Order: sequence, then structure tokens, then C-alpha cells
Amino acid sequence: MTEVQAVRHFVRLSQLNYSVDTGFFPLGSCTMKFNPKVNEWAARLPGFAGAHPLLPTEQSQGVLELMYRLERSLSEIAGLHATSLEPAAGAQGELAGLMVIRAWHMDKHGTPRKKVLIPDSAHGTNPASAALLGYQAVELKSNSKGVLEPATVAAAMDEDVACLMMTNPNTLGIFEEHVEEICRIVHEKGGQVYGDGANMNALLGVARPGDMGIDVMHYNLHKTFSTPHGGGGPGSGPVAVAEHLAPYLPRPIVVKEGDTYRLDFDQPMSVGKLRTFWGNFGMHLRAYAYIRELGPEGLHAASRLAVLNAQYIRALIEDEWDVAYEGRSLHEVVYTDKKLKETGVTTMDVAKALIDHGYHPPTVYFPLIVPGALMVEPTETETKETLENFAAAMKAIAAQAREEPAAIKAMPQKPVVERLDETRAARKPVLRWSPGFDVGA
Repeated sequence: MTEVQAVRHFVRLSQLNYSVDTGFFPLGSCTMKFNPKVNEWAARLPGFAGAHPLLPTEQSQGVLELMYRLERSLSEIAGLHATSLEPAAGAQGELAGLMVIRAWHMDKHGTPRKKVLIPDSAHGTNPASAALLGYQAVELKSNSKGVLEPATVAAAMDEDVACLMMTNPNTLGIFEEHVEEICRIVHEKGGQVYGDGANMNALLGVARPGDMGIDVMHYNLHKTFSTPHGGGGPGSGPVAVAEHLAPYLPRPIVVKEGDTYRLDFDQPMSVGKLRTFWGNFGMHLRAYAYIRELGPEGLHAASRLAVLNAQYIRALIEDEWDVAYEGRSLHEVVYTDKKLKETGVTTMDVAKALIDHGYHPPTVYFPLIVPGALMVEPTETETKETLENFAAAMKAIAAQAREEPAAIKAMPQKPVVERLDETRAARKPVLRWSPGFDVGA
């Protein structure tokens, strides 16, 4: 096979992919925002791209200074005391935060405690992180408005509870308006409050979790600061903590002494290392470039636009689509297939139909507390025209579902691969090509 044949084959395959560079990616909660190309330029600067993590301190000053500045920026944005950049993904940041809380309890109470309280509207990885550390996850029910009531927390809170984990805004896109009272209740019983930072894109420059009473919070740099989604590769999930928890952060930390920077391994109360070396530096660099490019005013504007864009889509389509909760939502809105029940068209059918309209489907069937959920998050990076075109596609699908439900259930028809048998694909996956294999079979 010639080089040109191989190149054309793989380029052709790449052109079949959907990406945030080619179209609107309205994944609610996952927050697929555009990755600015200046970030990629910065990440490829030779002094950064070629730096080995075991270089001596005197040859790593630029790298260490950037890490130090990013740590200070993330701490300030969260309203917390210190941040570890080490976790390699949001889920690992979540685990690190719980490890810090566990270590603090061991020091303060002589026991890690037994339970973690988790609202039913929390981010999906919360129960897994708690279980991984041996905690019992206790679910707390939201009220009819989609928020957590202080009385619900008070009834569940006792000396066996290590912490409450909450996402704010929660995965319904609704701000937890009782957050300060809830934090007070947890703290009075000696617990800590973990803030899942998955939805920080709604709060940048507007509000700081630390000011609300949150003790620990992880960031997802891809969701909030425009770094590439991990996709199974290197992500980043820095974890920020209040001052009383800072001694327990993963080691080492970057410290500044005069005009120089160094890695400080002398952290005797630290939970230790989570991964090889000091975090995924390429993601740190991209996030720092984004923060510096926008500045405080720009970050504030990004959050305001993210909320405005979500509200604009809601206003355009809420007559045709059921909104899960009537109250005010922020940067993402959860719709349902309730108004299509009589047609037999489901949320999954709608997701497939959007592909034929040229859009990646939104998050579907999540949060789990909303039957037939479609979770739409446009972020701040989409234009008014894109939002209007997406709303028009949603309206067209609703209309066609009532007139030609069978046509909707047969979509998508336009991609190279039509609708797959997802049940069979999960139970009998074909993991390699073989002669005679029919992709449509």
C-alpha cells in the first residue's frame, strides 16, 4: 500500500467524525465548549512541549511558574485556599477531594466516618467515588423544584456522615438556593461539604463556592476552561480546598521563594501521590492561557453568556418541549419526551433524529430522576444563529413525530452508518474487522 493511499484512508475516516470544531455539541453536564486554537499554540511552544518532568528545578522555572500561577488563579476563582493540579481527570479530582476529607476526619476524629450524603440531582460519579473509598452512599431526595431542602439534610446528618457531596448548579441546571444553610447543618455535625465543580461554567466571576461554605471542590478543566475533553486520554481535574484541609492535598506542591519556584515534597499530612509526575501539564497550560486571555471580566461574561444561551433555547422551544422543572434554570436545561408519549417517539428517537439534522445529540436519560430526559447545554461559545437553527431542528422533530412517527424512529438515514442495534452492539461487540464483515448487518 502506498503512502498516499494510507493518508487518504485515514483522512477520509477523520472527515466522518463529529467534533466541536465542526458543529454544535449540546451535551448537558459534559459541557463541550470550543477549544480556542491559541491554547493549542501555547501548548506547542518548545519550552513547554519539550520539558521533561524530571528536569532539575533550575531548568523548570517557566513550567513551575505557570503551575503556581494557575494554582493561585483556580484557588481565587473557587474562593478556596489552595489547589492541587495533580489529578488527571475530574473523577480523580473527586476521589482526591474525598481522600483529603477522609484524612482530615482521621486526624480530627480518629475515624474516617462511614457515610457520604449525595443528592439525587448530583453528578453521576459521586456515588462511585464514595464507594471506592469504602463509604456508604446515602441518597437524598430533591424537592418538587429540583433543589435540596435543608430539612432533608438535617434528618440524614449525624456523626457517621463524613461529608455531603453536592453539585451547584445541580445536574438539572438549577441553583441550590439553600446551599449556605445546608453547609451550616453539615458543619455543625462535624462533617464537610464537597462541591462538585462540574457546572462551574455557570458561576465564573459570579459566585464562589468557598464563599457559600464549600470545603472541597474539584474542577473539570475541559468543562470550565476550554481544554480538550479527555476522551480516554489526558484530562485534568484540579481539586481546591479550604485552609484547614490544605495540609492533606496530594504532594508535591509548587512553592515560590523570592523569584524562584520549586516542588515541595515535605508535606507530612498529605494523602500522597495520585499519579506519575505532577499532573497533565498540557491541560494546565491550555487552561492558564484561557484564563489569562479572558481575564476576570471575560470569565464573568462567559458565564453570563452560557446562561443566556441556555435560556434563549428554552424560550424558543418550551412550547413544543416539556421542561422537567418549571423554575429558573441556568446554563443547562433538562427537557423530556413527555409531550410525544402518544406518538410512541422516545428520547432516544429524538437523539437519532438530531443526527440527520446535523447535530450531535444532547445528553439523554440523565439525570436519572427525570424520565425521558434530554439535557441541553449550549455553553457560551455558540452564536445566536446556531441556537436558532438548533431550536428549529427540535421543533421540526416534534412536528414530524406527530405526523410521521415511523420516519423519526427510522433515523438517522444520512450518516455513513444508519441506526445501530445498540443492544446487540453492547452484548456482542465486534471489535475488529474481518473479511466479509457487513457494518450494517
